[in-house]
Amino acid sequence: MPSHNPGQLLLVGVPGAELDSDSARLFRQIQPGGFVLFGRNIKDPEQLRKLIDDLRDLSSVEPIITIDQEGGSVSRLARIGNEPPSAGQLRDSGNLDLIRRHGDITGRILRMFGFNLDLCPVLDIAFDDEADNALRGRCYGRNVVEVIENATAFNDVLRATGVLSCGKHFPGYASAGLDPHHELSRIERSKELMEEHELAVFRHFAPTVDSMMIGHIAVSGLEEVNRPASLSPVIIRDLLRQDMGFSGLVMTDDLDMGAILNHYGLDETMRLGIEAGNDMLMICHRIEMAAAAKNVLDTMGTKLDEPLEAIARFKTRLAPPAPFSLEAFRAVDAEIHDLRVAVLGPELAA
Repeated sequence: MPSHNPGQLLLVGVPGAELDSDSARLFRQIQPGGFVLFGRNIKDPEQLRKLIDDLRDLSSVEPIITIDQEGGSVSRLARIGNEPPSAGQLRDSGNLDLIRRHGDITGRILRMFGFNLDLCPVLDIAFDDEADNALRGRCYGRNVVEVIENATAFNDVLRATGVLSCGKHFPGYASAGLDPHHELSRIERSKELMEEHELAVFRHFAPTVDSMMIGHIAVSGLEEVNRPASLSPVIIRDLLRQDMGFSGLVMTDDLDMGAILNHYGLDETMRLGIEAGNDMLMICHRIEMAAAAKNVLDTMGTKLDEPLEAIARFKTRLAPPAPFSLEAFRAVDAEIHDLRVAVLGPELAA
C-alpha cells in the first residue's frame, strides 16, 4: 500500500554532518520520501553511517538514501577515502572489466554506509570533452555505441550489488552551452538528431535503469515551449513514459539550480513538476523550503496518486544497509586505490 503522505514526493538534502534537532523535527513532520547527501554531510566513515541510520530511524516509511557517486570529480565519498576514476577515464582505458570493477566497488561501499540508490550512470554523450556544461569527464562515451557499452557494464554490476541506479540527465544536455546549475539553456537541435544520438541511448537504457533524472534543459526539436524538460509533460509523460515505455521512478534534477530558480517560484515549480509527470521533486540546498513545498503538494489531491504509487513500488526494491566496520571500509577503499592505479597508472593515481 502506498503512503498517502505527499512528503513522500520530496527528495531533500540534509544541512550538515549531524542531524540537528531542527532538521530532525522538520523531517519527522514532513516525512520526505528520500534524502540526498553531499560533501557537507561527510566527515568520517563512522559519522556517515550514523547520519544515515538516524535518517532511517526518523522515517516512518523506509527512505531512499542517495548520493552522486559517479567517480572522478563527482565522488562525494572521496572526502573520506580514495577518489575512483571518472567515467571519462574509464572510457579511455578501453577496458570493460575495469568498468565492471568500478560498478561492483561502488555498490559495495554504498551499501556499507546505507545508501540504496546511486544517482548514476550519466548517459549523456561527450560530444566535446571540454564543453563548459558541467559534464566534463563524466560521460561514458563520445557516441551512442560507446556510451551504451560502457554504461551498461557499470549499470549491470552496480545493480547486482543491490544498489539501484539512475540514468541522467534525460533527454541529454551535452550539446548545451550553459551549465544548468547557473542558467536554463535552450538547445537548438532537431528531433531527428536527438533520436539519432541522445535519445537512442536513453531508449536503450529505459528497461534497465531503475530511475531516471530529468535535466533542466530546453530542446527546440522536442518542444516548442521554452521550458526545462524537468517541468515538461511533453518530455516526461509523452516521450519518456509513453513513447519509450519507461516504468521506473522519475525525478527532477535539483530544483535549487539557477535554471529553475531564475524563472519559477517554489509553488509553481512544485505544481509543474508533478503535472509534468515527475514522481519525486529534488530540493538539495534550500532545505528550509521543504515544509512549504509539502504544503503545496498537500493541495494537489488525486494528482498525487500516480507518483505516490510509483514511489511505493520503487521502495519495495530498496536494499537494507550492509554491515559496517572501519576495517571493511578500509578494505574497499584500498580496492578503489588499486582501481585508480589500474586505470590511470601509478604516477597519475598518486
